[in-house]
Amino acid sequence: MPTYQYEAMNSVGQPVKNQIDAGTREEAVGKIRALGYFPTQVVEKAIKKGGPKAIPGKAGAAAVGAAGPRRTAGAVSKKLLTQFTRQMSTLVDAGLPILKSLRILEQQQKPGMLRVGIRVVADDVEGGQTLSEAMARHPKAFDRLYTNMVRAGELGGVLDVILQRLADFMEKSQALKRKVIGAMIYPSAVITFAFAIVALLLVFVVPKFQEIFSGMKVELPSVTKTLLDFSAFLAGGGWMLLIGVPIGLWMILKLVGTSPAGRHAIDSVKLKIPILGIILSKTAIARFSRTLGTLLAAGVPILEAINITAETSGNEVFCRALKKVHDGIREGDNFAEPLRQARIVQPMVVNMIDVGEETGDLDKMLTKIADTYDDEVETLVGSMTSLMEPIMVISLGVIVGFIVIALFMPMVTMINAVQK
Repeated sequence: MPTYQYEAMNSVGQPVKNQIDAGTREEAVGKIRALGYFPTQVVEKAIKKGGPKAIPGKAGAAAVGAAGPRRTAGAVSKKLLTQFTRQMSTLVDAGLPILKSLRILEQQQKPGMLRVGIRVVADDVEGGQTLSEAMARHPKAFDRLYTNMVRAGELGGVLDVILQRLADFMEKSQALKRKVIGAMIYPSAVITFAFAIVALLLVFVVPKFQEIFSGMKVELPSVTKTLLDFSAFLAGGGWMLLIGVPIGLWMILKLVGTSPAGRHAIDSVKLKIPILGIILSKTAIARFSRTLGTLLAAGVPILEAINITAETSGNEVFCRALKKVHDGIREGDNFAEPLRQARIVQPMVVNMIDVGEETGDLDKMLTKIADTYDDEVETLVGSMTSLMEPIMVISLGVIVGFIVIALFMPMVTMINAVQK
């Protein structure tokens, strides 16, 4: 009977190396799992040139540590990933093995990156890897937050519960994002149409009046001259400049944002914008609170959880503040004090975190903070949208009124001159 050398992790995550006798590699993996270990590498012990070789499993499966190129999954839609997580949680909770659950979900997916990712992850699991290790090899599809929570669920034996919490977390994050985007669609559409109407008036209508005014022997008012000059500027190609300037600024900001210092400067300015800065700040607080609370509830160590939260915060200001919190905790401080010194959150948030630390329910307190700020963000966005509607109507009325008055003032002057 062949002998297989294996590397694995025990229930507390410590590495284990040993060998085991089995008829096939799949049988060896099964025996290793029966011992309570998570196999990471299984190779047949053989005396050949080049040393031990990995015995492939099912066609297409990649053995852990095998050389050669392998396909990795690209970015995956958050909506599809959330659905996959919820379905995976249901199947694992029903008692199905992880590999069978992955194969079932692979067949249900439409062709795309998620299906590729599930297939390769399933192949790696069949080859002896744990689910978290297999997912970690595809960071574009499964980020650190996702893989660390799965790893915590594997080590704690509560993978179904962790997947359910992860699905809840992703659904709430997506719901908040949809609400903010949905609330901004209407004002954005109104502003776009308003600018389009004004541009059409200036480019096609106002030049007709220019021809009429040129035949009049009347001194044009300064308001009319300004309007005609601006219309001529747009018709002569100035519209390209007006469109190019915002695009150029956006590209410059993107370029500046490639460096940490640039991202910090941009995010700092964003947080100081009236109304919008408050919304962005509350959104960032809700995001980091829910992320950190979910990781702590899953059993991820607090220092690792803070590192993951900082990387996924989406705001460089909060990222740096959380890294200071991480350093403070590592030096023996509590969570609340470094956060208070960072001055990026309201005192109420710091006090709630302080209470959570004292009572040992920090994860639950962080979740409550996230729920509170999610509601506040939704209220603020709704209020801002309601406020923007009359402002946009008044602004459009003022612009159109200015155009009408500027065009008809010379006519009024000519009529008065004729009557005299």
